[in-house]
Amino acid sequence: MNYDLCVIGGGPAGMAAALSAHELGIEKILIIERDHELGGILNQCIHSGFGLTTFREELTGPEYAERYIRMTEASGIDCSLNTMVTDIKGADEEGFCSITAMNGENGLFRIRSRAVILAMGCREKSRGALNIPGYRPAGIYSAGTAQRYVNIDGLLPGKKIVILGSGDIGLIMARRMVLEGAKVQCVAEIAPYSGGLRRNIVQCLDDYEIPLLFRHTVTKIHGKKRVSGVTISEVDENYSPVPGTEKEFECDTLLLSVGLIPENELSKAAGAKMDPVTQGPVVNERLETTAEGIFACGNVLHVHDLVDNVTKESVQAGRFAAEYILNGKKAWGEAKRPPIPKKEKNTIPEDLDRKRQVICIRCPNGCLVTADRKEDGGFEVSGNLCPKGREYIINEFTDPRRNISSIIRVENGRGPVVSCKTSSEIPKGKIGEVMKEVRLARAKAPVKVGDVLLKNVADTGVDMIATADMEEG
Repeated sequence: MNYDLCVIGGGPAGMAAALSAHELGIEKILIIERDHELGGILNQCIHSGFGLTTFREELTGPEYAERYIRMTEASGIDCSLNTMVTDIKGADEEGFCSITAMNGENGLFRIRSRAVILAMGCREKSRGALNIPGYRPAGIYSAGTAQRYVNIDGLLPGKKIVILGSGDIGLIMARRMVLEGAKVQCVAEIAPYSGGLRRNIVQCLDDYEIPLLFRHTVTKIHGKKRVSGVTISEVDENYSPVPGTEKEFECDTLLLSVGLIPENELSKAAGAKMDPVTQGPVVNERLETTAEGIFACGNVLHVHDLVDNVTKESVQAGRFAAEYILNGKKAWGEAKRPPIPKKEKNTIPEDLDRKRQVICIRCPNGCLVTADRKEDGGFEVSGNLCPKGREYIINEFTDPRRNISSIIRVENGRGPVVSCKTSSEIPKGKIGEVMKEVRLARAKAPVKVGDVLLKNVADTGVDMIATADMEEG
């Protein structure tokens, strides 16, 4: 099989790159995805916060993925699902890259393509990379694995949780576990600042009074068959545990959110030179790796904070790959590491005046906004980088509200649950009541995005609406 362009990975990066190349006239495009559907990790990221830049509105992960899936299907781009790529080779003398793949329908087969875009995403670091003493009991999961169990399979990994690492996945899973009825004992972070967005500290931890322990790490795991607790210790400036600072926390589950690594086994197999800093392939200014005809984008290149930034970069990769195909071989040029946004050391100021100041959660900026009440009863607002900050702080002091994303169990569905969200914000004080009704609710397949699954939940005047499709199974 011959193609003009082959994209490895059907997540947001792969779809954006393929669509970009298609818009420039590349017709024979194939996306290869190892999962049974397109969308990648977004399918299990049911929380909102996606699409603020790309679509100018706040979407959940499945909603963001659905928009790209529909555009991909409408474009006529070929997709090979449930297919695993085992090897890639750069362009040969005839100008074709070689891809070896396999699936249940075709067995082992080979594809020739004039260009390849690597968009395999990233994976989580495991416990093995942390060297935590203890046995290997049940109840230890990466945060992403737990996220899939809860949001896709409808399974709760445990009832009493400790989370190690304050990356965004860990913070978001702290909230999800509480919403599903579990108790999160604490989130321990070895650094003096959070690895996640500041707004996630507020809406995922502060909203639910979950302690965040900076300069702390897990030094021992208790239990042989099942986790029964952990020991958490303070660390010094060299990140070594400080004797005498040990604290024991009872738990049946430990979630690890200790960083992400670009998924680059295929990049190495293709002969691409790797960057020791980003742990992704070295690319030039046109996002081409040192393996001729092979481009890279998204989290396989370096780990991004926002999917909107992944999309922006992938659109460029699709354009560069299209120009390579249309114009022929280009000089590789000088190696140039992709620009990596400087990561903010996300902490909440210790001297924050909670009667006047809040951290805005309306966008990833996480502005520290101050509101002083005027004599006429209004507010004088400062510190916000956009108008959303003014609206948010006034509401926070007068009528605090939140959007809630969750799952509802489905009868006769292809899967056990479908993701959903509130059709608009609900009073913050009603979150517990809303989630009680959501956990008891049942929907019947088929379900389409936007379907009302639960009307007037908890007498809030707000509906729970589907954020993903669910076919009959």
